[in-house]
Amino acid sequence: MKDDGRAALAAILDDTFELFDDVMAAHQDELQPLEIGTVTYVGRGIARVNGLPEAQSEELLRFPGHLLGLAFNLDQDEIGVILLDESHELQAGDEVKRTGRVLDVPVGDELLGRVVDPVGRPLDGHGPVRAQQRRPCEQDSPAIMDRLPVTMPLQTGLKVIDALIPIGRGQRELILGDRQTGKTAIAIDTVLNQKDNDVLCIYCAIGQRNTAVAKTVADLRQRDVLENCIVVVGEDDAPPGLQFVAPYAATTIGEYFMEQGRDVLVIYDDLTAHARAYRELSLLLRRPPGREAFPGDVFYLHSRLLERSTHLSAQLGGGSLTALPIAETEAQNVSAYIPTNLISITDGQIYLSPELFQKGILPAVDVGRSVSRVGGKTQLPAYRAVAGDLRLSYSQFEELEAFSRFSSRLDEETRATLERGRRVREIFKQPQYQTMSVPEQIAVLVAITAGLFDNLPISELREAEIVVCARVPERHPDICGRILKGAKLSDDDREALIAAASDALNESPEQDSDSNPAFSSEISPVD
Repeated sequence: MKDDGRAALAAILDDTFELFDDVMAAHQDELQPLEIGTVTYVGRGIARVNGLPEAQSEELLRFPGHLLGLAFNLDQDEIGVILLDESHELQAGDEVKRTGRVLDVPVGDELLGRVVDPVGRPLDGHGPVRAQQRRPCEQDSPAIMDRLPVTMPLQTGLKVIDALIPIGRGQRELILGDRQTGKTAIAIDTVLNQKDNDVLCIYCAIGQRNTAVAKTVADLRQRDVLENCIVVVGEDDAPPGLQFVAPYAATTIGEYFMEQGRDVLVIYDDLTAHARAYRELSLLLRRPPGREAFPGDVFYLHSRLLERSTHLSAQLGGGSLTALPIAETEAQNVSAYIPTNLISITDGQIYLSPELFQKGILPAVDVGRSVSRVGGKTQLPAYRAVAGDLRLSYSQFEELEAFSRFSSRLDEETRATLERGRRVREIFKQPQYQTMSVPEQIAVLVAITAGLFDNLPISELREAEIVVCARVPERHPDICGRILKGAKLSDDDREALIAAASDALNESPEQDSDSNPAFSSEISPVD
């Protein structure tokens, strides 16, 4: 009996070993060695790990509780990890596993209308993002031969920018100024103006308050443009690692649509907070400082981000990625470290003056200190015909106004120049969320340059502008159509627009000699 039992047991073991060998043979390609490291230190937003000798730079690591981290410092004895989640539950001794992939983000049409964090996790409460593709956040910028010159304008809907500081699709235009001067307002107005322009918009909030981000999302949703937008959020109370990777994730999402042949606008709000987050991580990880007290590689940090903005060649789809980075200055110090870095990287800057903001001149764009090094070549010819000399004359007016404060006796020519300049400045004022189409802007600029508003008191210019915007495009839709198609504004077209604007002002319903003498006076063009 004992021999029979031993024989039966041996047969069972043989069958088991054969089955094990068959399973191993069938799955030998699927089996992979698993590296497991150990947390040795946990700080605010960072951790140090040992035991992962094969980990790669910027590889995604997984901590207990499905927390994520990014391998950043590859030292000889340990790895410095940027945490992408809160570190409250982590402690020394926890296990860390490699994922075998670099940090990536979901891309595709499924993201349209959504609010996500830089890893792709939803923040809007509308369920998971069911994207079919994921792409690495860090990618090389397009090669020189894969790019085309910037040729198409990106209309912001703001007269002072579209006429004097134009932006092209594929350009990088910096918006900078002190706190609370309207930087985000300009960016949001630009997004609103893309509703009918077939430009997809990505708003990347870096280090912004949750309430400010929620207000921005609510404004976009209320004005029916959120469905054409993607919001990537690395808020101020998020780990600094999420704030650090946020702009790269937003750019990767935009590059996917650019490669599909679409025009994309990406707003980075703001890169000053991004640099602070990187500085915090550098200090926590004890990275050696660069050339100056601030980490010297912060220039490379932003240059490798903004160099990904371009206009692709026709062989690659012809799409474009326009970048509007925002930077914050302190006490109007434009020559500070971060602003000068970004100015040297970008193709121009829009500077917002706190003095103009305090005077109620909104948007508070300082025309003399703002420039667009590319957009002028992409600007519609009608703008160049109408506002070609307006920038220079407006800057001269500002200087003349400053000097005229010290003199009470002015000649008639100087008085006329000052009066015209004040009206031009008043016309450049524009309330938030009230963008203007190209024909409306051209109609107003034609009227102001022709002197149609010279006989009106400044307090009535807003009403006059509304009348001109409403009447002129209705009376000359053919001219407006040619303007939108990029045709030059001929002398006959200009005269027709001036006549239509003059008739609209004189025939305005508000015309009343008793209540509104401004519109009752005869208005004639001034050379």
